[in-house]
Amino acid sequence: MIDWMNLPPLSALRALAALAETGSTVQAGARLNVSHAAISQQIKGLEAHLGLALVERGGRQLALTDEGRQVADAVIGGVSSIESVIERLTGQDAARPLMVTCTPAFASSFLMPRLADFQRRHPGVSLMLDPTPVIQAIGPGGADVGLRYGTGEWSGLQAELLLDTPIAIVAAPALVGQGGTVDPGDLTGYHWLQELGTNEASEFLRWHGRDLDMSKGVTSLPGNLMLDAARDGRGVAVIARAFVESDLVAGRLRLLYEDRRKKGYYLVWHPGHIRPLAREFMSWVRAQARRAEGEGHGYAGQPVAGRGDAEIT
Repeated sequence: MIDWMNLPPLSALRALAALAETGSTVQAGARLNVSHAAISQQIKGLEAHLGLALVERGGRQLALTDEGRQVADAVIGGVSSIESVIERLTGQDAARPLMVTCTPAFASSFLMPRLADFQRRHPGVSLMLDPTPVIQAIGPGGADVGLRYGTGEWSGLQAELLLDTPIAIVAAPALVGQGGTVDPGDLTGYHWLQELGTNEASEFLRWHGRDLDMSKGVTSLPGNLMLDAARDGRGVAVIARAFVESDLVAGRLRLLYEDRRKKGYYLVWHPGHIRPLAREFMSWVRAQARRAEGEGHGYAGQPVAGRGDAEIT
């Protein structure tokens, strides 16, 4: 039996969950339509109620402690279950569009050429595709499914490797030549192309002990436009190798470096919030990745079962 009288105030638990999902008091406040100061006050009150430190306050941003993460995950999981039941009982679940968040490059290079197949299989489904480099919330109040590039570690979420592909530094042969070794220092003398909303060019050069020469400029633009610009010789581009494999084979682009610090594109979902339609989309996108690998489109490695895969297949 639940001891309702000894539970912390729901408003405080909600503030902690919003902080866990957004990573900042400002965004958490916007999510709950309160001020960031109110979020901080609620969490301080919750810490006093529990006698536990729930956040670390040493840096510029608040980070959850292990205890804070455990409480937040429990709140998010419980609220997600309540939301799912209410949506199912009221019919809201079926009426709500399927929302998928991914990078612009993934949307233009992988999803859009294949999306007609999903629509043929699910003709009555409304889909909201959000192509953005910004990491959006996945789960209650956010996207159903995410397709993210990284190492597979996102707090509170489950992830399954979909496309095993390194980041590639590429350019048109007309810009950098046909052959020979190219040192990262040599590339600082070129104009760079990167996906809108990222700092991939400067991050790559900094990793190699170089700085981006801003006198040469850098252009940030959506993934599909970045590829067109790279093919036209307008700069050195940073993109997942899977999306330029055909260009490399055809000689339209030259591979200069590979960055394998991150693993590839992951299918990401909230473990306590998976609608039936989201399950169907996840199964479909897995099949598309396997098919692309079989057709030799450069997607190295078929999807690998990740944490919690048995729950959704």
